[in-house]
Amino acid sequence: MITRRNFIKTLVALSLMPKSALLAQDTNASENFAIPKLETGIREGKDVFYDLTLQAGSSNILPNLNTPTWGVNQAFLGATLKANKGDNVHIKVKNNLNETTTLHWHGMKLPAEADGGPHQPIAPNESWLSEYTIIQPAATTWYHAHQIHKTGEHVYNGLAGMFIIDDEESEVLNLPNEYGVDDIPIIIQDREFNIDGSFSYIRSRHDQMMGKSGNVILVNGVRNAVLQAKKSLLRLRILNGSNARIYNLGFDDDRDFIIIGTDGGLVEKTITTNTITLAPAERVEILLDLANGKNLKLVNKVLASSQQMGMMAEDSQAFDIFSIDASQAQSIMQEIPKTLVTHSQIDMENVNKRHFELQMTMGSQAMMSGRVFSINDKAMDMERIDEVVKAGSTEIWVVENTSMMAHPFHVHNAQFKIISNSAGIQPHEQGFKDTVLVNPGSVVEILIEFPEFKNETVAYMYHCHILEHEDQGMMGQFTTV
Repeated sequence: MITRRNFIKTLVALSLMPKSALLAQDTNASENFAIPKLETGIREGKDVFYDLTLQAGSSNILPNLNTPTWGVNQAFLGATLKANKGDNVHIKVKNNLNETTTLHWHGMKLPAEADGGPHQPIAPNESWLSEYTIIQPAATTWYHAHQIHKTGEHVYNGLAGMFIIDDEESEVLNLPNEYGVDDIPIIIQDREFNIDGSFSYIRSRHDQMMGKSGNVILVNGVRNAVLQAKKSLLRLRILNGSNARIYNLGFDDDRDFIIIGTDGGLVEKTITTNTITLAPAERVEILLDLANGKNLKLVNKVLASSQQMGMMAEDSQAFDIFSIDASQAQSIMQEIPKTLVTHSQIDMENVNKRHFELQMTMGSQAMMSGRVFSINDKAMDMERIDEVVKAGSTEIWVVENTSMMAHPFHVHNAQFKIISNSAGIQPHEQGFKDTVLVNPGSVVEILIEFPEFKNETVAYMYHCHILEHEDQGMMGQFTTV
């Protein structure tokens, strides 16, 4: 197993490789804020039908250069899907790309055959139909490619988008809910570019070991984005859609904002804070008050060295994410409820407990065997079922990180509660989650109530959501019986 000394020696070696610094935002070259188009499907009662096309395109991300990109119903990234709790969704996905890929519904509770993981590949010029009933409450979920060994590259090319769930309970809370006006999707990603404007993906061993971090920050596919706020109270649905970068988010004037939702939906009571550490795949919904009319920026803040907890230098730089122009925002006098929803209590008695150890192993032997990244001494094998879970059961999963890097741990078909974390539970970790950041040397306990979906042959995944780690083996699979 990797030692601290060997890990530090490896980082030193990797740091000597040519690597671009993060590009500063050019305030003289601001772009319009991009709102992904909204796809509400064709509705027939409770049945909603979507037609999605995975397609290649070209995007003008950098000045005077065209970048080849992939997208879902658009040139780069995906349209925002929207449906309600209780809807029966029928999603036809047509692959017009020249590579086999998948489309996974991240954060959804659904049958294994509809999950869109590695076991549901879509070959070029073929289609796949995913059908399921939305059984969970209002939440900001998302979707992305999940092709075995290719997830990082396919998401980097652009196969990712947001999926918003509404329900009656959230609608009566009088929260901002006009899409693109006061209810704003924020997909944060970072990219690196070649001189011709094309994406530069894996360039070095550093990119493979640490995960791919880019030097240009994008929001909804746009650099230097400036949101022209139309109203003085905004609901921002923030998704860390990056492959590997961890963000420490706040505003440049250190103002407070209100957390109203996490991965799995609304929190029970609003939470006021001024910073959030958001790992890849995590989401948070916040309310932002612009009543003072002051322009501001969402920024990445430098963490104190004692707080870095295995985050790389790329994660602890200070830089801008996007800007908000509040000068023309319509004043909104709206009372924000302190109590939002009530979460059902999960019975913790007589629950099964499983242990998962997140591991990184150095050395030539590990690299030759393909076991640099593993869980419980096993690298991902599509032919091996690692765990068998009883459908409808409640379990405690104990996730221990014995490596020297932080790893965001994600479980398919689940929304869990974090019941303990040796590194401390953060404000945005108090609601339902499907991804949790496990810091080096830390142990996290999560309480999962599995849905009643059964399938003895088709598996769900659990894995690190640093996509390059997942692609190289830090992933396992389980069936429900």
